[in-house]
Amino acid sequence: MRDVMVALGRRGVESAALVHHHSLSLTTSDEVFRANGHKFHVVRTGMWVKLLFTPISPGFPWHFRRLIKSFKPDILHLHLPNPSSFWALFLPSARRIPWVVHWHADVVTSAQNWQLRLFYKLYRPFEQAVLKRARAIIATSLPYRDSSEPLQRWISKCHVIPLGVDVERFAGADNSFEEGTRGASISVLAVGRLTYYKGFRYLIEAAAKSPAIHINIVGHGDQAKQLKALTASLKMQERVSFHGILSDAELAQKMSQADCICLPSTERTEAFGMVLLEAMYFSKATVVSDVPGSGMGWIVDDNVTGLKVMPANSDALVAAFERLNADREELARMGACGKEKFDNQFEINHAIRGLMEVYQQVLPASV
Repeated sequence: MRDVMVALGRRGVESAALVHHHSLSLTTSDEVFRANGHKFHVVRTGMWVKLLFTPISPGFPWHFRRLIKSFKPDILHLHLPNPSSFWALFLPSARRIPWVVHWHADVVTSAQNWQLRLFYKLYRPFEQAVLKRARAIIATSLPYRDSSEPLQRWISKCHVIPLGVDVERFAGADNSFEEGTRGASISVLAVGRLTYYKGFRYLIEAAAKSPAIHINIVGHGDQAKQLKALTASLKMQERVSFHGILSDAELAQKMSQADCICLPSTERTEAFGMVLLEAMYFSKATVVSDVPGSGMGWIVDDNVTGLKVMPANSDALVAAFERLNADREELARMGACGKEKFDNQFEINHAIRGLMEVYQQVLPASV
């Protein structure tokens, strides 16, 4: 959202954001975000508790109405899944504005979580009501649009616009490929929330099966303790490192130092994979799980910009890493092909052009 707001600002489009605090908080903050000479109003509502990955924010509707009144937007851009967005159905001021819905992921993609499936029975009527009222729906990849059951009824107003990365966030970082020594260990970087569907446990298990694999994990989440405990039980502390949350500059440094980037997610909850775009910008080969219906396999061209492997399979990861480690020329070639694809498809302005076209379609003729 930040990258989109900054890129829209360069085109003269004003925007404001209403979001939740990242961590539990009873208070709401009014902020002014500055970037590239532009200012953006950001309201972060207090998140009192989180249930089933869902932020509970009693003050959200009041701040929603207040921001619409003060900012007077021409378009309401809703990001789903997020139950707080459903307040737009009940606010007269919101219903008077055309809506664009950004569909980031389905709520239910796993057979494992019965609580989430029960919750979805309550969530779905509101979700479908929002989709019905939306003038346009944006899906981030063709496979995800086509495999998303909730979107099928509204497929005629769906637009596929891949996410993009604003490279100015990494200004000054070295994004050139650094060729390693043939036969040396391979440094693998994994970035993301430490939660069940990310599949980081299979990365740790892969490191335990091959002494040539070193893993760096960036992020935090509910699985942090379990993953660290697994690392300790396998005696992998010297070859598996956890780095928590990093700044853009720190992440850029880790990207530059890595030999390849891995996203080992195990299900469609991983709808896209922004880290893959960042990896491609830094000319890094990517290794991803080939999950049907996910955007991951759509982003990565197998044997061209990276390798696709069987999900939830540490042996498949070992084979991929050892192949790349043994052929550094192939590793470099994949990184170069990834950078070319990034420049042609995933730099932020490609997404903004598509977004602006959608905005023009939904705006009333008088605006």
